[in-house]
Amino acid sequence: MPMVGLGTWKSKPGEVKTAVKAAIDVGYRHIDCAFGYGNEAEVGSAITEKIAEGAVKREDLFIVSKLWNSYHAPEDVKKNLLKTLELLNLKYLDLYLMHWPISFKSGEEKFPKDEAGNMIYADYHPTDTYKAMEKLVDEGLVKHIGVSNFNAKQIQHILDNASIKPATCQVEIHPYFSNTEIVNFCQSNGISVTAYSPLGSADRPWASPDEPKLFDDQHIGILAKKYKKSPAQIVLKWLNQRNIVIIPKSISPHRIKENIDIFDYHLLNEDMEVLNNFNRDVRLVVPYVTVDGKRVFRDRNAPHFPF
Repeated sequence: MPMVGLGTWKSKPGEVKTAVKAAIDVGYRHIDCAFGYGNEAEVGSAITEKIAEGAVKREDLFIVSKLWNSYHAPEDVKKNLLKTLELLNLKYLDLYLMHWPISFKSGEEKFPKDEAGNMIYADYHPTDTYKAMEKLVDEGLVKHIGVSNFNAKQIQHILDNASIKPATCQVEIHPYFSNTEIVNFCQSNGISVTAYSPLGSADRPWASPDEPKLFDDQHIGILAKKYKKSPAQIVLKWLNQRNIVIIPKSISPHRIKENIDIFDYHLLNEDMEVLNNFNRDVRLVVPYVTVDGKRVFRDRNAPHFPF
């Protein structure tokens, strides 16, 4: 799996196709997708066109997608994968992840809700769903499987009860949330770690105006000047030197190129430590709701909630 990939979460129809083509043109070979993002058809169209042009071969690409929460019933797992393969116009995936350990009510609705607007959950055990994903490897539909947004206890249960070790665990990691515990657990068990929203995902729909702005921090600006790189490149290099795969999202051709241009320099140990000290244990990506004036995780009461 290439250490840098293009993230496609929040990339809108009409934008994501251009972004994927631009990424392939500047050397990206790792594209991170998900059925839940709702844009796999455009991603697939971009991949198909670049292969047809001769710009890249399918075997050169590392394509990742994710099983959505409403397909966690073991008998529904393959159904969701086949939908993704059809949308992407591919015969196989290089890596298929369980997007969340949380299960929604089975069906075609991505976010099933009751009349009061509450999410309808199901109680499929994530390990049972994962074991159904193992069959996809046996059938040659996916080369590798893994997990996303899992905690150490949930991964350990898979290690103890399933046959295929997860290839990676994809989780939120950025300087304000270094997520050291799960990184150490995975790496000590031979499981790679992929960081989503490595730049803080300031454009996520539920962002609060009073949240800290990563790139407003003067220390990152100082390091950017020192290494003659952008603030984003400094943050991405910090992750790269922790041996963490990164999937920054962008639709800007300039930034797409910039985000992969991090292999011609090395952060000194003291500068790595500066970024290590940014950690505030602040998750930015999981949506919150307000209860009694306090912000709490929306899915806290869902079965198998990871946080």
